[in-house]
Parts: sequence; C-alpha cells; structure tokens
Amino acid sequence: MAALFSESFTFHQIKGISEKASLCILLYLKCLQFKLKNMWKFPGGLSEPGEDIGDTAVREVFEETGIKSEFRSLLSIRQQHTHPGAFGKSDMYIICRLKPYSFTINFCQRECLRCEWMDLSDLVKTENTTPITSRVARLLLYGYREGFDKIDLTVEELPAVYTGLFYKIYHKELPDSYKTMTGMD
Repeated sequence: MAALFSESFTFHQIKGISEKASLCILLYLKCLQFKLKNMWKFPGGLSEPGEDIGDTAVREVFEETGIKSEFRSLLSIRQQHTHPGAFGKSDMYIICRLKPYSFTINFCQRECLRCEWMDLSDLVKTENTTPITSRVARLLLYGYREGFDKIDLTVEELPAVYTGLFYKIYHKELPDSYKTMTGMD
C-alpha cells in the first residue's frame, strides 16, 4: 500500500471500525514493529494515492477481516510528528466509523493472530490495547449511549471553485434549517 505524501506532511493511516449493536471488530496483532507487545487494535492501513478516507477504511477493513462495510463518519484524527514509520513525515492517523454489511470474519493471517467482534464495554476494560484504541472505544461507547450525533464528523461533497471538480468536507452535522439558509435574519 502506498502513502500520500507532500513536502510537510501526510502519511495517512486510516482505521475503520465496523460496528454492530455495541460491538466493534478488532484485530489481535502479533506486533513485530518497534518491539511492541501483542495487542488488540482496529483494522486499517495506508491510503492509496487519490483514495478518499472513507474508501480507504472500507477497503482496509475488508482486506484484513473479510467484513464488507460502508463509511458512516469520521471519529477522530491523531496527528504525530517524527513517527518512526512515517518516512520522515508527520503522521495523520484517522479513525472512521463504518456500518457492516457482512459479519462473518475471514481475517488476513499474515497480519494478525486473531480477529473478533468485541463488546465495547469489554474493550474499554481491556489492558492489552493501545491508548488510542482504548480512547476510541470510550468515544464509541459514548456515541451508543448518548447518540452518534454528539461524536460523528459527517462528510459532504461540494463543488470546488474549479469547474467540474469537487471536494469533501468533514464536519458536525448541520441542522436542516442551516443547510438551506440563504441569508441572515
């Protein structure tokens, strides 16, 4: 998989979380990099050049778990500088929420030891995970209990100023009255 690069930053790692009810899918990795211990993490990987964030999450989750899914929202972005595996660039680690369309796991045995659906309440208590996985589990649990409108960044495609081009903007959902607002009252 290739990374997207610029002079200053962009080494995109996209993590997709396929969720059903209060479960999320996790990979149990045998970590060979950086001498980390074996741990649970969300499936994901690097964006291909020109690939949208949501498309990367859906593709990576399928490649690593066999789960077909659809992009729902962006949950969080972690920015880190001098990341050891980022080829000297700053690293953007983006976590997306996905809706699964299949539930049978057929995981990539080259990349992980186990893959399973785990209850978020159990994941929050698990010690065998990274700080970001633990934090996002708490974020998801909050979303289930209080509503995903409190945590989701949705995506909207808008026309660019250049004819025929479009861009995607990620933001909290606007109320309908503001979506169609033409002027100030």
